[in-house]
Amino acid sequence: MKISPFGLPTDVIRAELSALRTRMSIAVVRAKNPFNIGAIIRVAHSFLVREIFLIGTEPFYERAAMGMQKYETIVECADEAAFLAEVRGRRIVGVERDHATGPLWTTELPDDMVFLFGSEDFGIPDSLLRECHSVASIPMYGINHSFPLTVAVGITLAEWARRRDPEGTGHLRDISSDPAPGQPAAKPALR
Repeated sequence: MKISPFGLPTDVIRAELSALRTRMSIAVVRAKNPFNIGAIIRVAHSFLVREIFLIGTEPFYERAAMGMQKYETIVECADEAAFLAEVRGRRIVGVERDHATGPLWTTELPDDMVFLFGSEDFGIPDSLLRECHSVASIPMYGINHSFPLTVAVGITLAEWARRRDPEGTGHLRDISSDPAPGQPAAKPALR
């Protein structure tokens, strides 16, 4: 279903998008660059995430979001404790190279999860790393130490979506009962 943003009130568009949203969310430890947060909001909108958690009090540059912040559920968390209270009971998957427990390509990515991204300068704080169920790295082949934050978010969300829509149809499926990557599929029950 394609929704034209023109000629409809924002609340109507938000209501129509609500039925299409995924159960996955993202969280970003706010960074020094407010442009990046705005751009991440725009990228997250492309994947219709459930919500975007912004950890910290730094502002974001709304023009970088290209108006998409109007259609998203943005949850402002003043600090790490507030964020953890908001996502209690959900799986948190950190995305960071230095503390990775495995590559993104083989990390379990359930439907109702939260991707956590750190700031450009400091990554994910230790207090939040300890709360992650896993930490995924995005494979890199050059001499750079990391991807730009907005690029990392885009790659990560694209991998999450690829697993649910491998043919690129635009229809994401729930894979909660699917085996983890590299694991055999469950055998059908005998009747």
